[in-house]
Amino acid sequence: MEAPRLFVVKKDGKREQYSRDKILSGLRRACEKRPISDAQMDEVAAALERELFSRGESEVPTTTIGEKVMEALRRLDKVAYIRFASVYRSFRDVESFQAELAELLAK
Repeated sequence: MEAPRLFVVKKDGKREQYSRDKILSGLRRACEKRPISDAQMDEVAAALERELFSRGESEVPTTTIGEKVMEALRRLDKVAYIRFASVYRSFRDVESFQAELAELLAK
């Protein structure tokens, strides 16, 4: 039996096949020099994959994936979360970055 195919819809509307390697690459960058094991990153990617494929949809927006990764990182390591969020959310200025930090610290 063939595994279901899942396409990611980028912000510019382009579609590309889902890649677990891309998720892991982003996680590795965010978690670099943090006390997070490869096994923990693999579990984040696996949990995301299970959730995405269980939806039964053939396409998922990158925003959904990014938000799910940020949720997982927020629980796992706050520094890794901020690193990922700074790239994903493309903070335009220091104030928006500070607002994100304030929200994180308030929780």
